[in-house]
Amino acid sequence: MVSRSVFEDYLGSVEAARILGIHPRSLLRLVRRKKVIAQLFAGKYLFHRDEVYRFKESYDPKQGGKTIWKLL
Repeated sequence: MVSRSVFEDYLGSVEAARILGIHPRSLLRLVRRKKVIAQLFAGKYLFHRDEVYRFKESYDPKQGGKTIWKLL
C-alpha cells in the first residue's frame, strides 16, 4: 500500500499562477473576486490541481498591463 499525502493534489499560489501564466498577485485577485476556488490553510491559499487546469481552459488573461498615455 502506497501512502499518499493529503496535499499531493494541491498547489501553492506561485505554482498555480505559473500554470495559468499570470502573476501570483493576479491569482489572489481572482480568488477575492471568486473566479478561482481556493482553500485557506495556515494562512496560505491552496489550489486543487484539477481546478487550476479546468480554470485554465476557459481563462484568457489580458495582455499588456497598464495603459500608457502618449503626449501629442
